[in-house]
Amino acid sequence: MIYYAIALLVIAFDQLTKWIIVHNMDLGQRITVIDNLFYITSHRNRGAAWGILQDQMWLFYIITIIVIGAVIYYLEKHAKGKPLFQLSLALILGGAIGNFIDRLFRKEVVDFLDTYIFTYDFPIFNIADSALTIGVALIFIQMLKEGREEKVKPNGQN
Repeated sequence: MIYYAIALLVIAFDQLTKWIIVHNMDLGQRITVIDNLFYITSHRNRGAAWGILQDQMWLFYIITIIVIGAVIYYLEKHAKGKPLFQLSLALILGGAIGNFIDRLFRKEVVDFLDTYIFTYDFPIFNIADSALTIGVALIFIQMLKEGREEKVKPNGQN
């Protein structure tokens, strides 16, 4: 149950930060946090990452419902006893639902975290996007961990 609570915290924090942006900043307004590195920029996205698939809401609804169902299934059937896997799925669940709420009620996703990495202007993102990215990275770490454990022989030798 703790992992569903984590997902709920991600959703709550995501929606709270988006509400703050929508109600306190004009679209396109930018606040410098760390010059040439990090800004808060009020932005909207009607597509996916990097603005791809603009205005394809029906596709995002279908994909998100499938992802949510799959994540819950894996949490219940395959992640028990694997805390890292459970955490990764909780983050993915919270992130997916956070952006789904935006798409459902706003018909666009509120983005505001604006970073420059070595002069590259990274696409503006939000808390839900961050949770999704971290969740996917943790799944890769879990897979590497399980791969190493499978290589260890029963007597503990490599």
